[in-house]
Amino acid sequence: MNKHILNTDIQNFINENLGSDIMSIVLKKQLFKEVSQKELVQQIESKKKCQKKLPTWFSTEAIYYPKKLNVEQTSSEITAHYKAQIVNGNSLIDLTGGFGVDSYFFSKLFNEVYYCEINAELAQIAAYNHKILGAKNIQSIPKDGISFLCDKTKKFDCIYLDPSRRNDVKGKVFQFADCGPNVVLHLDFLFDKSETVLIKSSPLHDLSYGIKELKNVLEIHVVAVNNEVKELLWLLNKNYNESILIKTVNIKKDENQSFEFNYYDEVNALTDLSLPLNYLYEPNAAILKSGAFKLVSKRLNVKKLQEHSHLYTSEYLLDFPGRRFLINKIIPYNKAALKSLNLNKANISIRNFPESVAQIRKKHNIKDGGKVYLFFTRNMENEKIILKCAKIDAL
Repeated sequence: MNKHILNTDIQNFINENLGSDIMSIVLKKQLFKEVSQKELVQQIESKKKCQKKLPTWFSTEAIYYPKKLNVEQTSSEITAHYKAQIVNGNSLIDLTGGFGVDSYFFSKLFNEVYYCEINAELAQIAAYNHKILGAKNIQSIPKDGISFLCDKTKKFDCIYLDPSRRNDVKGKVFQFADCGPNVVLHLDFLFDKSETVLIKSSPLHDLSYGIKELKNVLEIHVVAVNNEVKELLWLLNKNYNESILIKTVNIKKDENQSFEFNYYDEVNALTDLSLPLNYLYEPNAAILKSGAFKLVSKRLNVKKLQEHSHLYTSEYLLDFPGRRFLINKIIPYNKAALKSLNLNKANISIRNFPESVAQIRKKHNIKDGGKVYLFFTRNMENEKIILKCAKIDAL
């Protein structure tokens, strides 16, 4: 950590050049005696990435930024704030602290937060920023979190970790047993130190496989921001061995769309099918990731078009955690029927359909955009159909 970067003139240069061409700065001769061009570019690139992802850091003066990759890998403020609401208590330890964003938000709700980070430079940066941000109850430990726990007799109200998904042998991985630290291997040890363990995993992790890997799973949170799944959060309790609650949330600017269900209720539920009625519904990304395909129908009083299509319909307009459409026309999938729509531009979606969006656009010469929405899917009789729709919000 080069503290000369915090000098006023260098900070001013960084702020004045957030919109500048990076390569032009790299190619200039060294502008400041104590700070290289490479270091300047690192600060500029990383700060720019924080503008939307970490607005508190971006708007706070004299924040020191790590490498761009460290910013890319960290939680956003939105998701960090959400996960801090899941657990409670007096003391929490973050075993994989990274840039320290999660630790900072945990510190707002816990009296004691221990931040562990094996990368000494990154730990130093995070500790400095925590002080600048006024988080005085975070204790920084620049070492491996598991090793630190081994040396401590102290127990915690909660252990949090975000295992690294980069494996030296396998490359990018998603299963808990392949990540570092190996949660599956260390879980009994973690339960010796705390009855509550919260784990963050990739949105690509398969829920059913994760449930098989872990034990004592109390809740799984599927967190999406603006209809893009960002994190899966696994809440474990040492003494819990009952049904698993799945909580989905799609965090939007003006509302949070929430839907929760019991994992085994979905497994045992029956599918309620119907031919397309007046309205069409597409669940948000968090629900689709959670696999709540049958319970959505039962709970929200909508019918499924086909077992594997994951689109829903109703006769009357209903509230729904996702996109809503008015069905204007239903046609079979063939060239003549599609041509009769007389469309050269439309928004196209596919569900349980043998052709990709790109193939459909090329084959039928339909450009992207406009106010018409075409859904290529199958009905309950497994026939390929096209639903011509108008988005409800646009009516």
